[in-house]
Amino acid sequence: MKIAVSLMLAFSSPALAAPCGGPLSSFTDAMVAEAVAAGLPEDAARSYLRSARIDEKVLARDRSQGVFRMAFIDFSRRLISQNRIDNGRALAKKHAKIFDRAAAEFGVPKGILLAFWAFETDFGQVQGDFNTRDALVTLGHDCRRPELFQPQILAAIALHSRGDFPTDTTGAWAGEIGMVQMLPADILERAVDGDGDGHVTLKTSVADALLSGARLLQHHGWRAGEPWLAEVSVPVEMDWSLSGLETQQSVAEWKAMGVTGKADLPEGMASLILPQGRKGPAFLAYPNFSTLFDWNQSFTYVLTGAYFATRLEGAPPYDAGNPDPGLESEQMMVLQEKLAARGHDVGKIDGILGAGTRTAVQKEQIRLGLPADAWPTVELLNAL
Repeated sequence: MKIAVSLMLAFSSPALAAPCGGPLSSFTDAMVAEAVAAGLPEDAARSYLRSARIDEKVLARDRSQGVFRMAFIDFSRRLISQNRIDNGRALAKKHAKIFDRAAAEFGVPKGILLAFWAFETDFGQVQGDFNTRDALVTLGHDCRRPELFQPQILAAIALHSRGDFPTDTTGAWAGEIGMVQMLPADILERAVDGDGDGHVTLKTSVADALLSGARLLQHHGWRAGEPWLAEVSVPVEMDWSLSGLETQQSVAEWKAMGVTGKADLPEGMASLILPQGRKGPAFLAYPNFSTLFDWNQSFTYVLTGAYFATRLEGAPPYDAGNPDPGLESEQMMVLQEKLAARGHDVGKIDGILGAGTRTAVQKEQIRLGLPADAWPTVELLNAL
């Protein structure tokens, strides 16, 4: 733990940050210097980085991620199959003691852990074959997000110095490893030896992987015993500008506006989310929902995972409704350009309906007198 804290403190100083781009040898030398400044053994840093190389396939994956351009209904139907539901429920029974321990010690229910176990690695069957060291070095050297990945290189060196992270470790393209795909810094700080064998083996030990994932979610603020998502029905007309994660109201206030649950709604504060507008699926998202963005920052991915968790806990399939047609990728990029030209921060012009684009869409819908449900349509694009 002390090592992990020193790693983050060391990288927080811009003077110590390794330069992105340029010769790889200069970058790795700078990373060795950072590691030494963080209190790590120089020989471990040099041995870990000695044969590192840039993996062009990692950069290609980082630039594409086209799957996140899919709307929620299509995305969720792609990821959630009856086979995955059946496998998830079977594994819940097989590993009941582990899930009970995760709930007791960290407050995280089995549905959530099963959902991310399924989506990240298909319950451990597909863990990735990218060399983890090369993936981290590639992304730390690249100038797009060095501040995210350079600390992960330091964490990997710390794990390597313990003998727990060999240079031939493999995993996902972004440097995560194991059944629930954890980055080195999270492994260093929050991994759990769930099976008590004296080692944390996230790739082969179900207990280690699931309990580590549960501890990570607890660290991100998961509240034990509280809900995360519930499907609802919405009235034909209401103040749609109140939808979205930026607004929270009590469940009683939502009910007073005509929002009804498919089952008894848990009490508490919640946000109304309409992933494909007022005519599509509708959910109340409770505070626990937001903690899942520390696992993955894609709204569609997080919502799909949270919904799948409710299915594994016994909820019925959602009502897809009849949403207005969305925009094609090229149209979405044109929309983002128009929104950016009006001063909205939509981030990268990438055709992905992310949080910034949703917020901008809703603000423009309000300005133009359209139903402000944050779902971009051809009508909005033409109005702009």
